[in-house]
Amino acid sequence: MTDAVQSFAAANANPLLEAWSAPFGVPPFTRITPPHFLPAFERALAEHDAEIDAIASQAAAPTFDNTVATFENSGRTLSRVSDVFHALSGAHTNAELQAIEREISPKLAVHFSRIYLNSSLYQRVATLFEQRAVVGLSPEQGRVLERLHLRFRRAGAHLDEATKTRLKAISERLATLGTTFSQNVLADEQSYALVLDGETELSGLPEFLRAAARQAAEERGLAGKHVITLSRSSVEPFLQFSARRDLREKIFRAWVARGDGGGKTDNKAIIAESIALRAERARLLGYGTFADYRLDDSMAKTPSNVRALLEKVWPLARSRAAADRDAMQELIAEAGGNFRLAPWDWRYYAERLRKRRHDVEEAKVKPYLQLDNIIAAAFDTAQRLFGLSFVPLGNVPVWHPDVRVWEVIGEGGRHVGVFFGDYFARTSKHSGAWMTTLRDQEKLKGDIRPQVVNVMNFSKGADGAPSLLSFDDARTLFHEFGHALHALLSDVTYPSISGTSVLTDFVELPSQLYEHWLERPEVLRRFALHATTGEPMPEDLLRRLLAARTFNQGFATVEYVSSALVDLEFHSRAVDGAFDVTALERDTLAAIGMPEEIVMRHRPMHFQHVFSGGGYASAYYSYMWSEVLDADAFRAFEEAGDIFDAETAKRLHDNIYSAGGSRDPEELYKAFRGRLPTPDALLERRGLLDSPPVS
Repeated sequence: MTDAVQSFAAANANPLLEAWSAPFGVPPFTRITPPHFLPAFERALAEHDAEIDAIASQAAAPTFDNTVATFENSGRTLSRVSDVFHALSGAHTNAELQAIEREISPKLAVHFSRIYLNSSLYQRVATLFEQRAVVGLSPEQGRVLERLHLRFRRAGAHLDEATKTRLKAISERLATLGTTFSQNVLADEQSYALVLDGETELSGLPEFLRAAARQAAEERGLAGKHVITLSRSSVEPFLQFSARRDLREKIFRAWVARGDGGGKTDNKAIIAESIALRAERARLLGYGTFADYRLDDSMAKTPSNVRALLEKVWPLARSRAAADRDAMQELIAEAGGNFRLAPWDWRYYAERLRKRRHDVEEAKVKPYLQLDNIIAAAFDTAQRLFGLSFVPLGNVPVWHPDVRVWEVIGEGGRHVGVFFGDYFARTSKHSGAWMTTLRDQEKLKGDIRPQVVNVMNFSKGADGAPSLLSFDDARTLFHEFGHALHALLSDVTYPSISGTSVLTDFVELPSQLYEHWLERPEVLRRFALHATTGEPMPEDLLRRLLAARTFNQGFATVEYVSSALVDLEFHSRAVDGAFDVTALERDTLAAIGMPEEIVMRHRPMHFQHVFSGGGYASAYYSYMWSEVLDADAFRAFEEAGDIFDAETAKRLHDNIYSAGGSRDPEELYKAFRGRLPTPDALLERRGLLDSPPVS
């Protein structure tokens, strides 16, 4: 049998290319295997090419329907194959999938470059754009056309053929680099384990962390021992509680050195090449730097506007962190220590400082934050705000036994969508937390309801015990669920503006805003129930926990803002040729006065937001830009006197959660709030306007 015949046979027996008969059209995950993907991609790419050629070559004059709407309707097979593949490659990968990812990523980049550099197709779109005022478009159609025209321009469709050829090559190479970067980070995380043997090495660790470490050891064939991994949900609690300073230093150094080991998984050369290619692309498109190019299509608009926000926050955060550092140094002295506070000490002594200032200990809070209860709290908040209910589904295929599924139902029993929750860390999963979709909402081809996925990396409870979260873990769950609601509640016609298809520095508004409800006593009183007794969190502990909400915000803000400033600096350079990534990181941090006791939340060598595909390249500031919005937005509920005020919730639904990218973000925000915000609410929420506390 020839290769072509084998490929044809595989494609025709391919579940990715069949009609999906599972409830709600969920992908048949239990039947999909890695060998199905390349034949499915091959067919899907060819199908999409044919659809694009038909649009670009038609003799009829361009209209919205025969050009833009038809373009929106194209590539459906490719979308569903890609969505399934990327869900698996992020949440449950293996060597076969990683090999496919390395092969298909540059092919996808070339494919989409070819589309957005297609001169004939661009000319049809450009003609419509020029006529947009007189062709009778609805507001949503006008927005779709505007965004499509901009995508072609930002791709370089208007440039000469030689430049377009180079732009295609750059896109292909960047796709390869991004995939390699991500896989290198995962490889470093998978290959490391801090094995703890005996009570001496477990000193200071609470039972919930011991149980998680015991299970991690058993999964690695090390029964009787304990293992701390480089998952954030494992390493951060260890740094917080371990009394063994030498072990804290050991795992901290491994954690911050991901992608920086000097061997085959070292990412420094990838970073240097990626930044140089991005800078070259920006120059070819007429911009001075990649940051100028990237931010031109954002709410911030310019690097100087981003710097203005970050530099307003930076000195306040640094001052607060310095005050906390001095207080922790005093704790070290009181305990007889004769060393200076180091980065691997910060979380350990911060826990003790929080105990002194607020009488709050993580080990006493965590039993009240059961995963199932926090999920229920997120669902209940969505019901009270938006009328949603969540019904467990046990009859749909999933990619791992730990994945949970719910049907989302709206008022009147209306089917809203399907929600998947994949909550636990495992070696087959990339680190971090994210939202993705298996299908987006749209109305172009019927009433298509979304299928939305939340992925976390929490520690699983051992031997059937409840999984317990830190307050930061619980906040992460609410954050990602806010993204999920943005996709679930979407109510637009066209796929390109559905759900989270908005500007990067607006996309974090729905997620970060949703975190506010977790921090309210009205929610915690109902759902913060003790894992053993079932009793609600005592009022005194609840009061102290919420009073401590801004504790250590100097540290958290320095971690974040330094990462955002380094990202911006890396991409604000007119790079031409190789440069020293480590030196640029060091020099940038020195220039802003980075406290030596704190390390960036994401060092460049494992900064996946920025270098694994580049979705947040020169845009990591977006979380803080959106936080300016979300801090002000929640005040609308506070001003209404009810955090579930129906009228305010309806404005929020109509103008933020359901609107997708159908209008300009500033217009959407003003429709909800009546005005744009200032950073004051952000600074107040983080406690950066208050005087540093006296210990």
